[in-house]
Amino acid sequence: MLKSIAILTLTCTALAQSPGVHPLTGRRIATVMSHLGAEWLDRPERVAEEDPDKAIAALAIQAGATVADVGAGSGYMTVKLASAVGPTGRVYATDVQPEMIERLTARVKAGRLLNVTPVVSATDDPRLPEGVLDLILMVDVYHELAAPQRMLQQLKRALKPSGRLVLVEYRKEDPSIPIREEHKMSVADAKAEVEAEGYRLASVIETLPRQHILIFTRVQ
Repeated sequence: MLKSIAILTLTCTALAQSPGVHPLTGRRIATVMSHLGAEWLDRPERVAEEDPDKAIAALAIQAGATVADVGAGSGYMTVKLASAVGPTGRVYATDVQPEMIERLTARVKAGRLLNVTPVVSATDDPRLPEGVLDLILMVDVYHELAAPQRMLQQLKRALKPSGRLVLVEYRKEDPSIPIREEHKMSVADAKAEVEAEGYRLASVIETLPRQHILIFTRVQ
């Protein structure tokens, strides 16, 4: 556990990014985790700490769906999404760091996953096709978005009218969770920030050990 926290602390400062403050909530925007911290994303302890399979199951993703793993990092969740949508579905896996996309691409090739499209994104644009996504997933990513308002607007364009935006974030309401405060999100802050960009908080799932599952829909 202490090793995992130390890796996260070091790698979150490895990229040169001046932390900002969200204009609506005053939340301090966290520094993006460097590709040098990919080991933390793939740590064995993640199963017990986050229960990623339970998170995927809670979303009830349909076979054949088109989804995106935004801020996909090393592809840990991408592989799980690829399994959920099946061979007739499609997963767009985006990250702002080419080094992460290289690592993800190697993982996809090793797994012979033909339904994954890696995308090198920008800090304010996920570079996703417009109006085709059934679901966009961000796992421990939203709190690091350098331009959250612009990104949310672009993500909305990528969603189908019936599409869902899902944030999985460490619970800020629980001080016992051993993650730095700027790497947590409260339900209240997430609701205020995301709804301001044309979404509605449809449900909050609290079945994971340490994280909220926050499901947003588009406002028509």
